[in-house]
Order: sequence, then structure tokens, then C-alpha cells
Amino acid sequence: MTDRTGHCLCGAVSFKAKNAGSEFGTCHCKMCQRWAGSSFSGLHVATADLVVSGTESISVFKSSDWAERAHCTKCGSALWYRLTAGRFAGSTSVAIGLLDDTQGLTLAREYFVDYKNSANALPEGRKQMTEADMIAMFTSSDGKA
Repeated sequence: MTDRTGHCLCGAVSFKAKNAGSEFGTCHCKMCQRWAGSSFSGLHVATADLVVSGTESISVFKSSDWAERAHCTKCGSALWYRLTAGRFAGSTSVAIGLLDDTQGLTLAREYFVDYKNSANALPEGRKQMTEADMIAMFTSSDGKA
């Protein structure tokens, strides 16, 4: 278990996830796809172990009888999925993309795989570009990397 920090795109909301594990899950349900724009990958942390700053910039949406989702009201970043009822109440899944450091994290579980779409199947042989490649492409006069 380790502590992990993170923040939304604009920095209005930041957090510290205390006692976080090294495994995360990805959900492919239709609600997550619509909320996150694709599947949602989250790092589980006990709600009591999540210390959040910038709460005035958080909007919470009750998405089902057992859970809520939060996002930043300034930049729109999906922040977390939180279980509010049932056996797993008190559990929060913080969006992986918000973490300052993802070293050592492993995808351990996928949920609602019957809803997994082709956008999440990454084929071998696809073109892969680094940050430097992308910057070169965006700044070149012909748009080629």
C-alpha cells in the first residue's frame, strides 16, 4: 500500500489517496463509456482514505441506486466513481489518468466486458507516437511526423 497524489486537468481539484493498492480495474459498462468517453479505469481506495482539496469545484451525480460519480466543474475531468450503498459502500475508484505517478500499477480486473467496444482493443502493429513525435507533427509546416 502506498499514497498516491493527483489532480484534474485544470488543477482546481487535487487529492491524496492514502493506502492505495497497486492494482486497478477498468469498467466497460455503458454508463462509464458515456461518462468517461470510453472505458473508465480506476484505482480503488477507501473513501475515508481519500483527502480532497478544491471541493468547491466538484459536482457529484447520483448515477444509480448504489453509486455516484464526480467531475470537476471547471475543466470537466471525471474524478471518481464512488459506491454509496450495499456491501461495497465506502469504496472509491479514482480515475487513473489523474494520478501524478502510475508506476507499479497493474490492470487486475475488467468489468462489464460484454460491453467492451473495439476502441479498447489495441492491435499489434499499430502506429505509436511519443510526445516528441506529436509535438513535431503539430509544429511542422506539412503536418507530418
